[in-house]
Amino acid sequence: MPPPALFLSSLYPRLEFQNDFYRSCIRRSSPQPPPSLAWRPESLYSGELAGGGYLSLSKVVPFSHYAGTLLLLLAGVACLRGIGRWTNPQYRQFITILEATHRNQSSENKRQLANYNFDFRSWPVDFHWEEPSSRKESRGGPSRRGVALLRPEPLHRGTADTLLNRVKKLPCQITSYLVAHTLGRRMLYPGSVYLLQKALMPVLLQGQARLVEECNGRRAKLLACDGNEIDTMFVDRRGTAEPQGQKLVICCEGNAGFYEVGCVSTPLEAGYSVLGWNHPGFAGSTGVPFPQNEANAMDVVVQFAIHRLGFQPQDIIIYAWSIGGFTATWAAMSYPDVSAMILDASFDDLVPLALKVMPDSWRGLVTRTVRQHLNLNNAEQLCRYQGPVLLIRRTKDEIITTTVPEDIMSNRGNDLLLKLLQHRYPRVMAEEGLRVVRQWLEASSQLEEASIYSRWEVEEDWCLSVLRSYQAEHGPDFPWSVGEDMSADGRRQLALFLARKHLHNFEATHCTPLPAQNFQMPWHL
Repeated sequence: MPPPALFLSSLYPRLEFQNDFYRSCIRRSSPQPPPSLAWRPESLYSGELAGGGYLSLSKVVPFSHYAGTLLLLLAGVACLRGIGRWTNPQYRQFITILEATHRNQSSENKRQLANYNFDFRSWPVDFHWEEPSSRKESRGGPSRRGVALLRPEPLHRGTADTLLNRVKKLPCQITSYLVAHTLGRRMLYPGSVYLLQKALMPVLLQGQARLVEECNGRRAKLLACDGNEIDTMFVDRRGTAEPQGQKLVICCEGNAGFYEVGCVSTPLEAGYSVLGWNHPGFAGSTGVPFPQNEANAMDVVVQFAIHRLGFQPQDIIIYAWSIGGFTATWAAMSYPDVSAMILDASFDDLVPLALKVMPDSWRGLVTRTVRQHLNLNNAEQLCRYQGPVLLIRRTKDEIITTTVPEDIMSNRGNDLLLKLLQHRYPRVMAEEGLRVVRQWLEASSQLEEASIYSRWEVEEDWCLSVLRSYQAEHGPDFPWSVGEDMSADGRRQLALFLARKHLHNFEATHCTPLPAQNFQMPWHL
């Protein structure tokens, strides 16, 4: 008897020959159907595939051997990894602490768990969006569909919303949806791209370790109303002798910023308590950073600061850099009792900046896509806030200018200031006031600003007395009608005074970190 290998090698050709002979006999004995041009699904069956030599036993057997070998290797690697972990005393200690934290989220367990870097998906949820008792009792709070946003007005008013019009708009709506969920979202929030996060991971881990070890930061996972998990870091300075430590600064990062290496460093150096968080889809946070998800995340962050960390809204300051101005203005609009808001290198509306980087032939598509899916309407939300506001304009900003960085009048921070002042002080910001503020905004240095300010002989004491008298008589709620019966020269003085109080210049590019000495509280009467 031959060896098994020789036996199999002599058997397979014989089987193929017999199979071919049997098939040829059947074909000769069976009646042939008439030729047809129709495609038949039966042609995909194994009979013709085997007849053409595409699927034969000699080819299937080696493939199964390769697949089986690969599965065995993967199973072996998994077993070796499991054995290595369970024989490691440090890993067993980590598993013990993790399981204890899931059962009892005490401060001691959370402190021990923070000493380990691991997949944040396994971190227990520290705060739920429905946790505050007021949310459970109130019907006006957010639902699982999300918090309330300001919806854009229709592009064409007065047109009847008939079935025919809906059908006509359907192709454009589908195109806008596809653009927003593929190219648009990744261009607007590059920090959500996996490859970028992978490249930045060593830096992020180092920044996170610095916050925990040097600043005694406490990491927490928050569950938003849409199911996204938000990664946060809290540094408590209330136990220090510095008075600003009693204030909490909630930081909203830019489109490629993370709390590990972002703008949280500025208020930390200034001595404030700080709460940083990552956008949905950034680092440990789940989801995708669309406006609705962004607002949902900001809502649970503010709720966490009030109901878990114990800060009153009057002790909370919202600080945002760049695109973080959207969530900051939403929070100020939705929580009007927060004490102040600081917007650094932010803009009024996304549409002009999106048109800047896209071809002119795409103007209609870009506008429609932004308004329907990526509507960052910062100025509209900011005008709903009644509290103190400070805008920081970068004089060499290359990101939020619509022409070149040297053209400071194309900085969209100017439009944010003008819309805010026109809403709060419409009589002051009439033709004369608007014109002189534009001249002041054209100044690219402190010397030019002072020259324009002194040219119009602004008397700050007089401006303060006028504003305080109006507030005492009519109350603090905006808009104000101050300046209605005032001379043109008086309106110019008030306009320049208010512009200088609401906007500070910082001679730097867009991504330069803001020094702690430039982090100042907004002006208020």
